[in-house]
Amino acid sequence: MSLRHALLGLLSEHSASGYDLLKLFDTSLANVWPATQSQIYTELTKLAAAGLITVAAQGPRGRKEYALTDEGLAELRHWMTETRPQRVLRSDILLRVFFLGVLTPEQARSYLDELAGMSEREHDDLKQLVESVDWGDDDLAVHGRIALEYGLRFNTMRREWAKWATAQIK
Repeated sequence: MSLRHALLGLLSEHSASGYDLLKLFDTSLANVWPATQSQIYTELTKLAAAGLITVAAQGPRGRKEYALTDEGLAELRHWMTETRPQRVLRSDILLRVFFLGVLTPEQARSYLDELAGMSEREHDDLKQLVESVDWGDDDLAVHGRIALEYGLRFNTMRREWAKWATAQIK
């Protein structure tokens, strides 16, 4: 996935300013694809230059509201249907698990306990997000809630796995 496609996806729902998109990232996509303000604004400029979005309105202090073009929607649909999702091939967490043998059993168990705790904290953060968002019935809200459920279940699984793995260390 790229920032380009994340922005196109957000704009497929409705037009928005760079500031609006940054806030949408913070409340929805940050858990899957974080982006900074400068990255978002840089990408918006590139998308406009490529004709994938257009400036739909301009407001005070140079505020621009962007809208998806037909070409942008076609690009988003192409990415969704014609390209394979990339499997994450690197995991700092699991690489460390492979080498737990260089630690004392107590250190290895401590690492896994910390991983379980991290998973629990991330689960709790996502749970708070579920409760703080006014979930509508628009596509972004419905599918965002589905993606959030993945995060909740993933963190539950990783916490349970870490506890199981801790018991395997003798």
